Amino acid sequence: MNFTLWFIIVGGIFIIMALVGSTLKRLPLTASMLYLLIGFGLGPYGYGLLRLDPVEHPAFLERITEVAVIISLFTAGLKLRTPLSEGRWRLPVWLASGCMLLTVGLIALAGVVGLGLSLGAAILLGAILAPTDPVLASDVQLEDPWDRDRLRFSLTGEAGLNDGTAFPFVMLGLGLLGVHELGEKGWRWLAVDVLWAVPGGLGLGWLLGTLVGYLVIYLRREHKEATGLDDFLALGLVALSYGIALLAHSYGFLAVFAAGLALRRVELRSTGETPSEEVKAMTRVGEEEEIATHPEKAPAYMVQAVLGFNEQIERIGEVAVVILLGGILSLRSLTPEILWFAPLLFLVIRPVAIGLGLMGFQISGLQRGLIAWFGIRGIGSIYYLMHALQHDLPPDIARQLTALTSTVVAISIVVHGISVTPLMNLYEKRLKKR
Repeated sequence: MNFTLWFIIVGGIFIIMALVGSTLKRLPLTASMLYLLIGFGLGPYGYGLLRLDPVEHPAFLERITEVAVIISLFTAGLKLRTPLSEGRWRLPVWLASGCMLLTVGLIALAGVVGLGLSLGAAILLGAILAPTDPVLASDVQLEDPWDRDRLRFSLTGEAGLNDGTAFPFVMLGLGLLGVHELGEKGWRWLAVDVLWAVPGGLGLGWLLGTLVGYLVIYLRREHKEATGLDDFLALGLVALSYGIALLAHSYGFLAVFAAGLALRRVELRSTGETPSEEVKAMTRVGEEEEIATHPEKAPAYMVQAVLGFNEQIERIGEVAVVILLGGILSLRSLTPEILWFAPLLFLVIRPVAIGLGLMGFQISGLQRGLIAWFGIRGIGSIYYLMHALQHDLPPDIARQLTALTSTVVAISIVVHGISVTPLMNLYEKRLKKR
């Protein structure tokens, strides 16, 4: 009976969201807020249909969140239609490296001083909560690959990169807790988890994205082959880049993001600075096979088709993970420590890290303030938590980190969801006045 009931629930959710999607865009609400509420209602404090203990069974949630994150990272890479040589990349790269390092350090400090965590557990908490989310932050990210807005570009790039650059600190925290090999004086961590895994993941993803992109274009242009099934191309490249990166002991998240960037670069090298409407028109005029094999239209058609499919899969992943998050929320997690820690993270730690990290960058005060505020925590943090729980953490640390992470992510979904529409509307109005 429960299985049949789940068909009805899932079908109802999808139809309701299809009907109210346009209305949500005008309100200070997001779809994720509704998914969270639905999940909470289905959990132990509601109808009791969702009964999942993440500490006892982390593997299931790790896999679900893993798939959702890699799909979203690939999508983020496809949206960033800017050559790597352009100076616009400096800001998102620094947000995902220097500012994130500051955030990890400040969270770890709060963990040791305020939460009574050991250094290893505090660094692990910092690594879990430092990355911004590529899935739930879609409302503040690029809506169009041709969008040149610096705020949206920076937040998209940051979310795409820092889900991979946080991994070394996750491994460092696990190592200090004694459940990951760091090597003598940390040499193995530095050599493998930092110096190899980060550039290795980026390099492998870039190489695979470039090779697959050019191969498909060659077959379509020269031999009229490999047409259709662009959804298979998207899923295949995501899975291939992620799997090979993991096999090479590098970071799969960075590989998937880089593969998306590389595939977009294939299109960019072909169409260059052709206006966006002209490129989009290329993909709409004529029969599908004719467009897919056209010498000029083939690259644009391929990337737009892959992006469109990925965005649909990304939304489905968001539904699944946020509903599951709502189902594991516990009212017992609303302890005094979370009531001061969450505001500290959103109102002090993130703004201080951004303020210090972006000194010297020429951006407006409004853009700086919005970057500081929209440090949205989400599915990436849940993945890192589940990954850590797979390493047999001490039960007391596992419970504390689970309560902190799940509650902080839920609070982020709500407070950032409420504020995103009015703040982004204000931002758009300010841009029009310039």
